[in-house]
Amino acid sequence: MSIATASPEQRAAELEARIRQAPERFRVMTGDRPTGPLHLGHYFGTLHNRVRLQELGVDVFVIIADYQVLTDRDVADRLGEYMEGMLLDYLAVGIDPARSTVFNHSAVPALNQLMLPFLSLVSVAELNRNPTVKDEIVHSRQAAVSGLMFTYPVHQAADILFCKGNLVPVGQDQLPHLEVTRTVARRFNERYGAVFPEPDALLSEAPLLLGTDGTKMSKSRGNSIALGADADETARLIKGAKTDAERYITYDPENRPGVSSLVLLAALCLDRDPHAVAEEIGGGGAAALKRIVTEAVNSRMAPIRARRAEYARDMGYVRSVLRAGNERANEIAAATLDEVRGVMGA
Repeated sequence: MSIATASPEQRAAELEARIRQAPERFRVMTGDRPTGPLHLGHYFGTLHNRVRLQELGVDVFVIIADYQVLTDRDVADRLGEYMEGMLLDYLAVGIDPARSTVFNHSAVPALNQLMLPFLSLVSVAELNRNPTVKDEIVHSRQAAVSGLMFTYPVHQAADILFCKGNLVPVGQDQLPHLEVTRTVARRFNERYGAVFPEPDALLSEAPLLLGTDGTKMSKSRGNSIALGADADETARLIKGAKTDAERYITYDPENRPGVSSLVLLAALCLDRDPHAVAEEIGGGGAAALKRIVTEAVNSRMAPIRARRAEYARDMGYVRSVLRAGNERANEIAAATLDEVRGVMGA
């Protein structure tokens, strides 16, 4: 089977092999919306993978997507606070500004200029069919669906293609978004000449960690354990986490989601198999489970929290990291925009 016809999982395995062979050939584009504090789900789902790719020698771009906060809400609340908190978290987990570029969307106006020609390359029907957009519209906080929400995948295409990113870490649910980016790149190249790569999806098998209320862990639902939480707050949140009435602890995500999510969290922190962790707790019940989870999380997060506190004492440096990242992103975006104008005859 050729890599072009491989499944996303097979493609991801092949990409991992290529990354290890020649990391300098790859440029990763990823990021977060500053809608609230980053939490343990982000750490195990995406942040540690960014650091891994950075350590392998991949050129990593991380966008703080401040404009995109407005895709599913009417106002951008506490934006400055969340952006600075996100910067602290990035640095604390190991994002190195000497090897990775951290920038915010609103500081790079060329991204929005790129979006205009990109919008001409996709139809309303194609945007309307995007299952990820449909899901986001259902869960939107807006009084009415905005044009920004509808064109969100094209917005993301500009974010990825401005730096000619050729690798995007995504979960299965984000594959339709990335396919829009690939479509935009392909159609632009066919119409105007080869400018953009068609970025590949580096499929992430991010563990599903539930929030303390048993639903999806989310920045905005108040059910997460923030990376910036201290040991006492972490203990309090885990103590109140939803479990079930069965005393014997097992790892059974389908039938015991709350218990299993806590077991998985302990296993991730301890670098162990969740089945083994559950078997070890056995008849200890929810109290023993929560005690082990609390100890595991606090032990794993202790060095990250220490680094975060150290960086927080020098916010001048933290802000300088973003300024430097914005400068590099603007230089690259300006060059790309000039190239786009040139081939379009604009």
